[in-house]
Amino acid sequence: MSSSVSRPRRELPPALRRLLRLRLLLKRKKPDFVRIDQWRYKRIEDSGWRNQRTLDNKIRRKMKGWPKPVEAGYRKPAAVRGLHPSGYVEVVVHNPEELGRLDPKIHAVRIGGTVGVRKRLEIVKKARELGFYVLNPGKRVEELLKKELNTASSGR
Repeated sequence: MSSSVSRPRRELPPALRRLLRLRLLLKRKKPDFVRIDQWRYKRIEDSGWRNQRTLDNKIRRKMKGWPKPVEAGYRKPAAVRGLHPSGYVEVVVHNPEELGRLDPKIHAVRIGGTVGVRKRLEIVKKARELGFYVLNPGKRVEELLKKELNTASSGR
């Protein structure tokens, strides 16, 4: 993101702000949940968590020295679950018309990955017009916006 665009923060009640900070602290303490033997075999290196089923499994039995299993106690506070760190609710947008159904005080816009540069530029222009925080405008879009701003200010 360009240095001229600041990262807005949503105005939150103190209780919600405290829960967001707590979520960050809990995330730091949460262990990496790994599949059994993922450190041993390259083929399952990045396959993610799989629940343990066998009787002798050390992770399932929560033995000392083995990775921690996934448990409900690692969840984050329900009020801030799914929120962006800035406090906004993230919404994926694929065209400029979808912005009409959103509230800039609550929602932050994330542009879909399949959206091309031309439509991405339209979405970013309309979003900034309406006062939305765009999470991923893209480097090319920022450059194009800067170029348009320079040509507009030079008299054309």
